[in-house]
Amino acid sequence: MGLGPRSPHKQGRRFPAGGKRGRGAKGAGRPPPGRQRHPCSPPDGRSEPAPDAHPHLSPEALGYFRQALSALKEAPETGEERELMVHNVLKEVEAQALALATNRTGSEMLQELLGFSPRKPMCRVWAALHSNLRFVACHRCGVHVLQSALLQLPRLLGSPEEEEEEEEEEDGKDGHVETLEELVLGLAAEVCDDFLFYCGDTHGSFVVRTLLQVLGGTLLESERARHRGSQSPEAQKAPSRECKPTDFEVPETFLNCLQNLSSCFLKDIAVFITDKIPSFCLQVALQILHRKLPQFCAHLCSAVIGYLSSRNSSADGSPLLLFLRDQTSSRLLEQVLLVSEPPRLQSLFEDHLQGHLQALAAHSIANFPLQRFLDAITTPELLSPVFEELSPALEAVLAQGHPGVVIALVGACRRVGTHQAQVLQLLLEAFHCAEPSSRQVACVPLFAALMAYEVYYGLAEEEGAVPMEHQVEMAAARGLGEVAVLGSLLLQHLLHFSSPCLILQSLSALTGPQLLTLAQSPAGSHVLDAVLTSPSVTRKQRRRVLKTLKGHYVTLACSRHGSRVLDAIWSGAALGARKEIAAELGERNQELIRDPFGHHVARNVALTTFLKRREAWEQEQGAVAKRRRALNSILED
Repeated sequence: MGLGPRSPHKQGRRFPAGGKRGRGAKGAGRPPPGRQRHPCSPPDGRSEPAPDAHPHLSPEALGYFRQALSALKEAPETGEERELMVHNVLKEVEAQALALATNRTGSEMLQELLGFSPRKPMCRVWAALHSNLRFVACHRCGVHVLQSALLQLPRLLGSPEEEEEEEEEEDGKDGHVETLEELVLGLAAEVCDDFLFYCGDTHGSFVVRTLLQVLGGTLLESERARHRGSQSPEAQKAPSRECKPTDFEVPETFLNCLQNLSSCFLKDIAVFITDKIPSFCLQVALQILHRKLPQFCAHLCSAVIGYLSSRNSSADGSPLLLFLRDQTSSRLLEQVLLVSEPPRLQSLFEDHLQGHLQALAAHSIANFPLQRFLDAITTPELLSPVFEELSPALEAVLAQGHPGVVIALVGACRRVGTHQAQVLQLLLEAFHCAEPSSRQVACVPLFAALMAYEVYYGLAEEEGAVPMEHQVEMAAARGLGEVAVLGSLLLQHLLHFSSPCLILQSLSALTGPQLLTLAQSPAGSHVLDAVLTSPSVTRKQRRRVLKTLKGHYVTLACSRHGSRVLDAIWSGAALGARKEIAAELGERNQELIRDPFGHHVARNVALTTFLKRREAWEQEQGAVAKRRRALNSILED
């Protein structure tokens, strides 16, 4: 694509970093979802039990359970003493389950106690809550207890049934205790009977969402993270890093029940599309069904699109465009787009979106479902018309504060493998570094900071004036600007293009301190990860970029994010490069050992062995390199 004329709004462009989604986000365009409860009366004239009608937890009982939980945490993980302790504590829990579940402190302790529970005691506690299921599920504390009980299923379904004589005798005394499977199916049946009520209740909807995941044998990261917010500070200390959906085995009856429960959405589809709280349940259902029952997921998506398409047409096209601009229904449509197959996406584009992409990209709400649409594109047949329509507006979209749309389009070009050279040229023009050509070497700092050339370097160019040449001395004297998260994502996509030469050239032009700043940045460090992992980057190109870090290895090793980058460099380095890194680190060995991050690097490099027994270190590193070459040859074959 040739270099086109500069756009009329190029002067001094600072691109906003984009809207953040979530509570308290500034500039998101879309207000954060609230916690207001939609008033929803129980059907058939039934009223919820008054809280005073239920037992309260005495201070003495609360103290007992607090001590019991502390003792369980300190007890050995296995052994008869622990089993007996668990058995006795859960017996007391069974007697006061409702009082514990509806007490703020008691519910937090009960959630933790359920994590220790074997299968049969769990069933007895669940059964004790069953008669007040509606009240507990819609109680602000009780709902988290039910969620915790449901989230124990991956652990308990994989454990063997307890067949201890003592428990069998107790079952005989107390009467039949339902199995875990029966209790889950019973909960699903009760929810199904009053489906709209539970989905519309602020607290009850959490139970529905967790139940859908358990029936489908898939725990979603977003729902687990949401549940963690209600746990005690001790429980929240457990790691919750980026987790993908977790699958576990469930009985066939669960999947049948999942389909039956999901069919309830069809009865009141309008409510689940337009009301905020019920819509969350449908969004979770689509994610689970997409993984476990894709045909029914497609049927549900058809029902959503069919309903929206049947509404009164808007003045500017399909009625679907109105819902894409609505805060509640747009979130649901995002999920529909993400789970749709290529043929459905193609028809959605042709029937509803074509000709309106630029308007959607400029809208404060509709730009988010447009991003999900771009994320879902996997075919060149769809990407080509989308790119043709959207690409002329890249700079305008950036200026409006919606860089997520641009990053999603670049990601689609990377994924499909087409229009890569074109989109790179358009980005250079949007950031004002296409002409003169000397400016192109500065593209990495501009992309990383999401700033146009004049803004980044503080230049005052009059409109219509000939752009000045890039000044290498000026660029070297300026420290690297703050790396935006979306800027980092943009560079990562570009480094995975089939030909990332321009990006690598710009990275090689950075000074040592500038590249060090990039490596130490939480977002920027992932750019160097892409340099190290991209199959499009050759070993020679990689060395040319990374050689600038020579002389900065100690500073890198003593940084939280830089030490991780150095570990990644070390893992892929040849023996000669490892010697250079170890020699430089060895000069300041004591400083590394005292540093909380540096001492991990020193251990990974085996720095003590390098300094005291060089020949043994070289033999060990040579053997590691040989194993790595053998593994690479196997993987290539």
